[in-house]
Amino acid sequence: MMIAIIGMMGCQDKKEDYSPKKEPSKKGLTEAQWIDKGEYLVKAIGCDHCHTPKKMTENGPVSDLDRWLMGHPADAKLPPIDKSQITPGGWILFHSDLTAAVGPWGVSFGANLTPDDTGIGKWSFAQFKKAMTEGKYKGMEGTRPIMPPMPWQSFAELKEDDLKAIYKYLMSIDPIENVVPAYIPPDQIQ
Repeated sequence: MMIAIIGMMGCQDKKEDYSPKKEPSKKGLTEAQWIDKGEYLVKAIGCDHCHTPKKMTENGPVSDLDRWLMGHPADAKLPPIDKSQITPGGWILFHSDLTAAVGPWGVSFGANLTPDDTGIGKWSFAQFKKAMTEGKYKGMEGTRPIMPPMPWQSFAELKEDDLKAIYKYLMSIDPIENVVPAYIPPDQIQ
């Protein structure tokens, strides 16, 4: 009986541990610790939910790790949109891989968060912080707001060190060239 229980416990799926692997020293974080903390935050917050294309499995969609945080694929086609369903009080629709959303604001696409030039590769930390805390597109003054479902209002509550760790992690991942489609305002939905 005891062998069966131990055997069953050994067969259970292991959950990935996203917690930081090293504790920060009192002197400050090393570069590796900043990146590790950023990875933990990105995974705990769920950035991949909207910024990573999915693969369909028997358990539903899962993040395609080969396209980690590359945003909505440039070559992905959206299905026809029934505009009558996206009125205020109506539906918000998501693309099957969850990287595009349609609502009363129009059509928005998960951005490329990789350090490629088509992503955030040329962004300064100040731009990243402005995008995350003020909802400014590309973190620049005078640009349109970042559109839903990006919860920048919640991310505005993050401490600067958390934002810095997230930025450092994103700048450390593999760059993926992917020009995400441009936002489509509601009056231009086809």
